Order: sequence, then C-alpha cells, then structure tokens
Amino acid sequence: MATPNPVAEFTETPLPAAAYARFRAALQPQVRIELIALEAALGRYLATNVGAPIDLPEFPRSTVDGYAVRVDDLADATGATPASLSVAGEASMGRVPTARVAPGTAVKIHTGAMLPEGAEAVAMVEWSREASPGRITIDRSVRRGDNTIARGEDVRAGEPLLSAGRQLRPEDIGGLAAIGMVQVPVARRPVVAIISGGDEVVPPHVTPGPAQVRDVNAATLAAMVEAAGGTAWRLGIAPDDLAIFTAMAEEALAGADMVIVSGGSSVGTRDVTRAAVDSFGPPGVIVHGVAVRPGKPTLLAIVRDRPFFGLPGNPVSAIATFRLFVLPTLLRFLGVEEPRHRLPIRARLTAPVPPSGGREDYVQVRLTERDGEALAEPVLGKSNLIFTVVRAHGYIRVPVERSGLPAGEVVPVWQY
Repeated sequence: MATPNPVAEFTETPLPAAAYARFRAALQPQVRIELIALEAALGRYLATNVGAPIDLPEFPRSTVDGYAVRVDDLADATGATPASLSVAGEASMGRVPTARVAPGTAVKIHTGAMLPEGAEAVAMVEWSREASPGRITIDRSVRRGDNTIARGEDVRAGEPLLSAGRQLRPEDIGGLAAIGMVQVPVARRPVVAIISGGDEVVPPHVTPGPAQVRDVNAATLAAMVEAAGGTAWRLGIAPDDLAIFTAMAEEALAGADMVIVSGGSSVGTRDVTRAAVDSFGPPGVIVHGVAVRPGKPTLLAIVRDRPFFGLPGNPVSAIATFRLFVLPTLLRFLGVEEPRHRLPIRARLTAPVPPSGGREDYVQVRLTERDGEALAEPVLGKSNLIFTVVRAHGYIRVPVERSGLPAGEVVPVWQY
C-alpha cells in the first residue's frame, strides 16, 4: 500500500475568521446563470437584479364593493342628511367601465374593478340605501382616494424590486408572477463532490466489523449541501492510499465545482488530503489547521480554481467546519457575497462550559424555557459523537479570549 510522506504538525492555526478571510481572498467563483420556470424557482437564488417592467397595479381600482363617487358630492353627507345620487351605471370585474362619474352621480362598483372616469373615491355599499329605482342615498363623506388603489401604488415601472443573490421566498414568487416574469434567471446550483476518507469507514448499509465505523459524514454533508442550494455528488469512500485517493480527487475535480473530503486531513502518514492537494500544484493549500474546537485539522485549498476542503472525519467537527467555511463559499457560487445569518436568540446557560484550550469553541446546546426565559443546556461530548448534534437545537460560540463560560451567563444561541 502506498502512503504519503509524513507532514509536520500544524505550524500555524489562525482563528476561523482569519482563516476564512485568507481563503476567501484567494478565490473568485463565477456565478453561472440559467433560466427556469417561475414554478420551479422557490428557494433558488436570483442571478440578476429584477426591476418592475410595468406599473402595479396597472389601473386604478376599488378595494370594496360600493359606489364610485366624487368627493364634493358627499361633503355634507351624514346619517341625518344623506347625499342623494343617481346611479349612472356599473363597473364590473375584468371590464373597462363605460359609465363615468359626473357631478351628482355614482357608479356601482365591485371589489377589484377598474375605477370609472371621474371617480375620486369609493363609498362602501354598507353606507348606502336604495331611495328609488336608479337612485341611492349615502350617509357618510369620503376623502380623495378612500377605498381605492391608484395605478402604480404597489410599484412603479423601472423601480428596483429584487436584488441578485436573493433566495426566493413564496412571497417573491407571487411578486414575480404579478409583473409577468414566468422565466426567472437564477444561479445554477454548484456541484459539490463529497469523498469520505479512511480505511475504517464503511457505507451505512454495511454492518461494521471490528474497528470499523459507518460513513456518517457523506450523508450529513450531502444533506447540508442540498439544503444550502447546491447539488451533492457522493463519490464514495477512499482508503488511506495516496494513489487511489488522488484518482478519486481527480474525478471530483473534473466534474464538480467544489470538493469536500471528510477524514484524511490530519498529520503524519494519514494526511492523504494534503499530500494529494500538494501534488496538484499551486495555489494549493491556503490554510491547514484552524484554532477552532471542534475542527482543528481543517484544510482549505484551491485546486484548479476550485475550492477544495479537507474536513475532519469526526462528524461534529465536519458539521461545524462546514458551516464555518464550506457554506459561505458555496453561497458565493450562488451570488451571495455576504450571507444573511439568522439572528441568534439569547438564553441563560444552565451549566458551565469548560475552557477550550486557546481555540474558538463551538458548543451544542438544547433550548428549554422556564418562567418565560430561554435556557441553554450545553450538550457536551466528543466530536465523534453524532447524537450530540442530533439532540441539540443550536450552538453557542465561546471566544478564544474567554476561559470557558459560567453557568447563568446569558449568551447568544444560533438555532439550527
């Protein structure tokens, strides 16, 4: 079996923000655009800015059932002295009204119907009574624009609506339908190749033998890629053999926009990820080793203009480092330069968090509530225990300058 040359222990371990900044500066991903049907655009990322091609609404209309009127005709209308108007016609839905509102007249109108010429407001039907055939009384005054929507009141033609990089929500789909956009320019989903590394790793359907473990990371990372807007491509498990691993990495680089390797990034003879990356030429490794717990062995590289990540094999570490480094990189392929993070909630720690040993620490927590206050219960466990994450509702960040956190401290919690 071929093995790589030993690699020295990490000589530098920057904090996560500094590590990502260095990596980010070396990478300029291109957003590739595709046109898709509006019905398929939910959750996709806009690739271009969208402006209003038309005024919306395109015509003035009523917001209630009632009568289109002139303001002066109802100026003195009260319950005791209602205004008396002749009915000049009716404005129906979906038709341009032929009747007009002249002084002393009203036009019957339905919700959503186009306002007839001369109308300044709409009096609600509840305010009216039929006095005689073709004649009504109205017992309230109105102001100009009451119970109507003006042309362009929602948006004006040429007005910016949605910006590139926006993830489309159901409300956005409705807005695009309203302006007639049935083909939507979106960022093509980046293909992310996923390789699991290690002689001890077997597929989930295989019963592990002595000293073997099921491949948790491929399924987890693929789900995280898909949830973020990418397309996951699982290439399988690479043994600790440099030649085989390098061949799998070559396949990944030929068909993917990004590559993730979980496991195989450490020190010594097992560091096949770094050895393979080094063989591909510059720029190669940008960062190897980050001052974070869990996730210190993380490798950030660029190979053939593609981001190449070596994530730790322990599942909790792989999940944490995916969120720190892979997720913001993937979003850049979708046109999102500054990811919009969910705002954390504030919760009180129910137990102390021990010191992290000079690293930025990410600790899983469960959320509970007592007397209206949110509580955060640390879910402590080693980074190879996947159910520490499964049981958690979110995580807290312990800055490197803090020597742990005491019970009772109120901390920000980022929910999953």
